[in-house]
Amino acid sequence: MSLENELRDLYENKHRALPADALEVMDRGGAELAASGLAERALGPGAPAPRFTLPAAAGRPVALDDLLTEGPVVLTFYRGAWCPYCNLALRSLQAHHDAITARGARLVAVSPQIPDESLSLTEKAQLTFDVLSDVGSEVAHRFGIAFDLSDELGAVYDRFGFELRRVNAGHPRTLPLPATYVIDRSGVIRWAFVRADYALRAEPADILAALDALD
Repeated sequence: MSLENELRDLYENKHRALPADALEVMDRGGAELAASGLAERALGPGAPAPRFTLPAAAGRPVALDDLLTEGPVVLTFYRGAWCPYCNLALRSLQAHHDAITARGARLVAVSPQIPDESLSLTEKAQLTFDVLSDVGSEVAHRFGIAFDLSDELGAVYDRFGFELRRVNAGHPRTLPLPATYVIDRSGVIRWAFVRADYALRAEPADILAALDALD
C-alpha cells in the first residue's frame, strides 16, 4: 500500500472520529492555512538550502554542510511525535532508508521538539536516521514553512493532551508545514514537497525518483 493510501485510511478512521466541535476548529484552521499561501511561498527547487546545525536525538550536533560532504540530503520536516500522520510518514521513510542510502544520500528528519522527545520517538519507531530538534522552528522559518497555530486551535491541541508547550520548550504555537526536500551536494534544493494539509506527505517513491534524477 502506498503512503498516500495509508494516510487516507488514517484520516478516515481517526480524523472523522474526533468530537464535532474540535473537528470544526481543525478544519477551519486547515482551510485558513491553505488560503494563506504559505506552502506556495516556501523555498522550492533552485533555491539554496539554508545552512543549519541542530542537535540530534542524543544531543550530537549535526550540520547540513557536513552531511553534504557525503552526498545529497533528504531533509524532512514533521510536526512532532504527537502527530500520527508524522509517525506514519517517518515509519514509511524508515522502510525506504536502505534505498535512500543506496543512492548515496543521507536522510534527516527535523521537528520543533526537544531532543528528549526526538530520542523517545527514535527508540519507539526504531529509526536509524538522524532526528533533529529545531526548537523554536528557526530553521523551518528559514525554509519558509513555519506558521503559528491560532489560539483556538492551540486550545484544541491542549485539550487533546499534546503538551506542545513542554515538548516544544515553550514554543507551543509554532509548527512546520509537512515538507520534504532533496538537496544536492552543492546545497541547492532540487526537489520539494510542501503542503498545508498535515495529512499529506511526500511519497517515498517520489523521493527516490528525485534522487535518481540528480546529475
